[in-house]
Amino acid sequence: MIDFRRVSWLAVCAAFCIGAGAVVPIGEANADARYDKFVREFWASARKAGVSRKTYDAAFAGLAPDPVVLEKNASQPEFKMPPSQYVIAAVTDTRVRIGREMAEKYKTELDAIEKRWGVDRHVLLAVWGMETNFGTFMGSMNVIRSLSTLAYKGRRARFGRSELIAALRMMERGVVPEGPMMGSWAGAMGHTQLLPSNYLRFSVDFDGNGKRDIWNTPHEALASTANFLARHKWSPGKTWGYEVKLPSRVGTGYAGRKRSRSIGKWSALGVKRVNGAAFPRAGDRAYLYLPMGRNGPAFLLLNNFRVIMRYNAAHTYALSVGHLADRIRGGDSFVTGWPDGARALTEDERFEIQRLLTIRGHDLGVLDGILGSKTRAAIRAMQKEKGLKVDGFPTPKIIEILRAEQAEG
Repeated sequence: MIDFRRVSWLAVCAAFCIGAGAVVPIGEANADARYDKFVREFWASARKAGVSRKTYDAAFAGLAPDPVVLEKNASQPEFKMPPSQYVIAAVTDTRVRIGREMAEKYKTELDAIEKRWGVDRHVLLAVWGMETNFGTFMGSMNVIRSLSTLAYKGRRARFGRSELIAALRMMERGVVPEGPMMGSWAGAMGHTQLLPSNYLRFSVDFDGNGKRDIWNTPHEALASTANFLARHKWSPGKTWGYEVKLPSRVGTGYAGRKRSRSIGKWSALGVKRVNGAAFPRAGDRAYLYLPMGRNGPAFLLLNNFRVIMRYNAAHTYALSVGHLADRIRGGDSFVTGWPDGARALTEDERFEIQRLLTIRGHDLGVLDGILGSKTRAAIRAMQKEKGLKVDGFPTPKIIEILRAEQAEG
């Protein structure tokens, strides 16, 4: 499941090599010793879960703890980035365009998925776009290594141990017979980034070919995600929430899950949809979400929003999924601007910023309009050089500076 890290935000880590003549730092050697001890002791838990010794030994052969996993565990963007930056980076014209293309390409499959599970196809497409940019980046890390690193050390050890058992059970069943399971730093896999435990519980054989292939068959991953959301009580035919306009008497004290009430009661307080349309069901319960306070966009969030949060527990993630789904469907951007003045770059601007950074000497790889880790690193370098706030966030101001440099020649 996701965090925005899976869409070109993964850093490249230098390999740690132990061989003849190699110098191994003491701290690293100790870490490896603790990890090896964990692997020896964890065998009892794996055996109890039905994992064979042969599978267990094959899973851990040659593995060492992964420092990248520990770094990522401490800096998930959903919880670190301002909501404005997170949503703007997630819901882009490029992603909307590709989402619409995928809606046409997989129309027949999506028709069947929507009919069977009742989950809005646009939400499924938005999850796919958020998680792996429609399959272009599904993660390149050994899932067993990632989860065992989380399991043996750190704040998510309990999560890591539980998911590690599930991943080992997948290996025992021969789910990925051709090699190690690959995924994100947190162990999520496939087009829609299912965790191992969720793969075991919710993945489906949509094709009826005896496999549940979320890696090579996009519509099988979409069907599995639909099953996940449906089993977590998705409400068919309903939206995730509404952008709203607040009357002066409704302030931040009304926000939060504990202050939920019916749409009818919100209406009685003077809360209205920003587009002027009526709320379709007065009886639906919703809570007020103010991602950046009283002066920014305001939302009434319904049950389906909470279901999306079962996929990833961050409000900014679920808001991005909901908004991206609406945009793929044909909707507009939020009406209310962000109080920090942040705005989304157009698709042309995103390509332009990459082109100008490349001219500046930065190696960004393929210019795809997706402002991932390499682009953000290049922006940070430029911001530092210019004495600006160093946050790596692409803004119209960055483009202006790059254009001015290019004009000066």
